[in-house]
Amino acid sequence: MTKIRSTTVIAIRHNGEVAIGADGQATMGNTVAKSNVKKIRKLQDGKIVTGFAGSTADAFTLLERFDEKLSTYGGNMKRAAIELAKDWRTDRYLRRLEAMLITANKDEVLIVSGTGDVIEPDHDIAAIGSGSMYAQAAALALKKHSSKLSAEEMVKESLNIAADICIYTNHNLVVEKVV
Repeated sequence: MTKIRSTTVIAIRHNGEVAIGADGQATMGNTVAKSNVKKIRKLQDGKIVTGFAGSTADAFTLLERFDEKLSTYGGNMKRAAIELAKDWRTDRYLRRLEAMLITANKDEVLIVSGTGDVIEPDHDIAAIGSGSMYAQAAALALKKHSSKLSAEEMVKESLNIAADICIYTNHNLVVEKVV
């Protein structure tokens, strides 16, 4: 998978809830360009929520294509993700895009990459971006030891822990729940 720097996005399914969140920092090289970017988007009337890491323009292109695939396949998230990954890998224009997506509905969480991967992560936790390993480790610990927390609370806490460690992640969080 491509290593994307400059953000942290995490999605968690826990106790029948699904939440996805991201920090708001955008960087250009080693400089913070903007601190309140919204990297989370609701699709299909909030039934599917996506988050992106990487080049913003590339991610918006992928989100548009993903939304088209969702419409084509009647809202079937997994099928739309697989078809997007196929196109992303084989299309001459799309394969140059530098971004990754997490997409979630009430039943599943997926990571979609430009290498053709559609990954169903272990433990119902998906993370991408420069702070992803910090957020994922925090989420695993929270899920294992704090079953009283909601998915949304786990996402927030995991992102805050990542922001404390990763210089490409800030504390301006956007978190959405899947309806």
